[in-house]
Amino acid sequence: MNLGAFSISLAVKDIHLSKQFYQNLGFTIIGGDESQNWLIMKNGNHIIGLFEGMFDKNMMTFNPGWDQDSKALNDFDDIRHLQKQLKEKGVKITNEVDENTTGPANFVIIDPDGNPILIDQHV
Repeated sequence: MNLGAFSISLAVKDIHLSKQFYQNLGFTIIGGDESQNWLIMKNGNHIIGLFEGMFDKNMMTFNPGWDQDSKALNDFDDIRHLQKQLKEKGVKITNEVDENTTGPANFVIIDPDGNPILIDQHV
């Protein structure tokens, strides 16, 4: 099972303060829209998303179809295939993806300790 690129999505209280903090750690902005209260930042292979007012908790994020540079992959496990595999293993899916669709979609699973994991396909 290939989940694609990995990042941490942080539920931040102030996008501007968080941006400055992570820039001080060497992260640079590679995506997002600060006026909409979200940014994607990178330092080497490490990616974080800053999201003000969008999520209740921090969460791990996987992006099927992307590499760590947010470049589309030609060969990847589609999110619908991943969802089917997880359901077959008894993993509860939140906001299931319609298996009759194609393209971008997402779903969330919750680990045994209550940590949300976002599976978010952009291609």
